[in-house]
Amino acid sequence: MNTVMALAAVVLKEMYRRKDFYVLFVLTALVTLVMGAVNFFNDQTIIRYLKDICLVLIWISALVIAIATAARQIPSEQENRTIYPLLAKPVTRGQVILGKFAGCWLACGLALVVFYVFLGAISASREHQWPVLVYLQGLWRHWIMLGVVVALVILGSVVFTAPSSNATISFIVVSGLLWFAGHLNQVALQQPEPLRTLVYAIYFLIPHLEWFDAREFIVFNHELIPWTACAIETLYAAIYAALLLLGAWMVFRKKALSK
Repeated sequence: MNTVMALAAVVLKEMYRRKDFYVLFVLTALVTLVMGAVNFFNDQTIIRYLKDICLVLIWISALVIAIATAARQIPSEQENRTIYPLLAKPVTRGQVILGKFAGCWLACGLALVVFYVFLGAISASREHQWPVLVYLQGLWRHWIMLGVVVALVILGSVVFTAPSSNATISFIVVSGLLWFAGHLNQVALQQPEPLRTLVYAIYFLIPHLEWFDAREFIVFNHELIPWTACAIETLYAAIYAALLLLGAWMVFRKKALSK
């Protein structure tokens, strides 16, 4: 674990040096503040729209950070020739996979904390209340969802040699999982056999990232999600992330690293 956390610390330092997070946070803050300065017909419920816009920007920014950070981890090590002394220390390939995943996931968590604190401050300035537990649940569900995304991109980084290709394919796959995967069961009902069974099989096999979306609870200040549901979602995400990382390790273990 010391080796894994050392590798994770390198990823965190890399994110600190790069400007991705700072640019995305400034853009999110500027758009939110500009929209917050507009007062349509003195509507007191405008804060709901403001929170919704801010949360959409946070979700987009978090996905960009997660995918862009994870996509370049393994390819950059190979391109810079640092993978060879790293594996000669000795560091196993499994430790490299876990270290890169842990670093990317922790980096996403730190970014989410900043984003959600900003959202809470903007919301509290208008609503004069801050349901902290609701925000914490939203942040936690968002973070564990990003764990599945990071694991998926790490798997792609050992399959595709170019970070740009991996990032592009990952964006397409994650977008499909978020916006279309939840409707596959309805699509299956309209298909004849055996296509119906095939679509149903895909529906039950793929990770349903849309289940972790808690934006509605935050926007409308709903009651807390049952903690048992949060625990089940955490276990669900952990299983999928573990399976994806296992696949990444198996591919990486058999992959010949060309010098």
